[in-house]
Amino acid sequence: MTDPTAQSGLRAGAGVLELLREFRHDPALADEYAATCLEKANAAETRLKAFEYLPREMARRPGPLSGIPVAIKDIIATSDMPTTNGSPIYRNHVPEHDAWVVERLRNLGATIFGKTVSTEFAWRHPGPTTNPWNPAHTPGGSSSGSAAAVAAGIVPLALGTQTLGSVIRPAAFNGVVGLKPSFGAIPRTGVHPLSPSLDHVGLFARRVDDVAFALSLLAASSDSDPHGRPLPGFQEDAGHGMPPLDKPRFGIVRFEKWSKAEPEQQQLFEAAIAKSRKAGAILEELELNDLDQANWKAINTILASEAALIFEGLVERFPDRTSDHLKSLVQTGKAHSALEYLAAKALQETQRSAFATEISGFDAILTLPAFGEAPEGLSFTGNAEFCAPWTLLGVPALTLPAGFGKRGLPLGLQIVGAYRQDERTLRAAKWIESVLEFDPGIPCL
Repeated sequence: MTDPTAQSGLRAGAGVLELLREFRHDPALADEYAATCLEKANAAETRLKAFEYLPREMARRPGPLSGIPVAIKDIIATSDMPTTNGSPIYRNHVPEHDAWVVERLRNLGATIFGKTVSTEFAWRHPGPTTNPWNPAHTPGGSSSGSAAAVAAGIVPLALGTQTLGSVIRPAAFNGVVGLKPSFGAIPRTGVHPLSPSLDHVGLFARRVDDVAFALSLLAASSDSDPHGRPLPGFQEDAGHGMPPLDKPRFGIVRFEKWSKAEPEQQQLFEAAIAKSRKAGAILEELELNDLDQANWKAINTILASEAALIFEGLVERFPDRTSDHLKSLVQTGKAHSALEYLAAKALQETQRSAFATEISGFDAILTLPAFGEAPEGLSFTGNAEFCAPWTLLGVPALTLPAGFGKRGLPLGLQIVGAYRQDERTLRAAKWIESVLEFDPGIPCL
């Protein structure tokens, strides 16, 4: 399929900042671009199946994101479009109010570009979305449609959420930049909860500068989200982006399951380390044994316990319209004792404090986002074990596309920073991005 954005003179796969620069020179180009994005979405949908709902109107608003189409994960409320939460229970549900982040995007001038497919309530039961690089493979989950829509060049920016690995992993599988900011950085009011102690709102885009610019505009706190905590303010120059760090210092974290990563993923990681060292970065091995051993049990105990409280009544009322995945999650959560839950929460706090000390002296951590390429088939959205530690801690994490595996599917790197040090983490990621000079391009749909 030809790329209709080429007809407008824009580079295929142009990012947010690049588009904003072009729109400043030619405001009419923004309307043309929005129309071509919608054309591309409709043309790709029979194969990609990334959207639950596509917009009918593309009216442009003034603001710093004017002319930028933003796709919204379908567990995030929109007052003018259905919000299905990936469930037949909510098939025709249109909320009364926008989620906080959607209202904020509208006020910033962004165009709300439809609703992207989510797994059921952002848990494991997958939707129909395929990987744009190969439709026989999963795009990952739970933010399946958002990652695929950015990778396919349909939109330059999309919202997702992460409770285990639902931004970082699909970003890696689709070859885009995925950002999970610090816990509480973007208010979750109007986002259907899965586990309030772990839920994050995140972003997908094509460049580090694009997610950094978006976060600088969206980071805030709201009285309606008790977990919110504002980030230290930072601004990004929309004309030039943020400056990368100068010769950053990275801790290399492999974790015990490193040996189970695909050989091509390991080779890409080692090559990135070598290239970064050659470019002047300092890289040292960093062991986080206590976090490695304890995080998976703790995060799953917290998630299942909180999800059981949220979904138990729904599963009982709609047994024929809820998946076995959700039923199993509720049963697992109900089986945990209060003592087990409180112990997991205490461990979460202990590890957060310990990590703050362990990462001191480093600008960021370099690690894996996934075990390798996206798995074949659509029933399994991938293993989240390389993402879970950072979600448990609530620290900023970013996926950076870095190469392709033996099946021609994308592979990535994960950059992790200290809590509320999102700007520094993004500047470290931009440094690696500039060193690797890797652009996966747009898959041919």
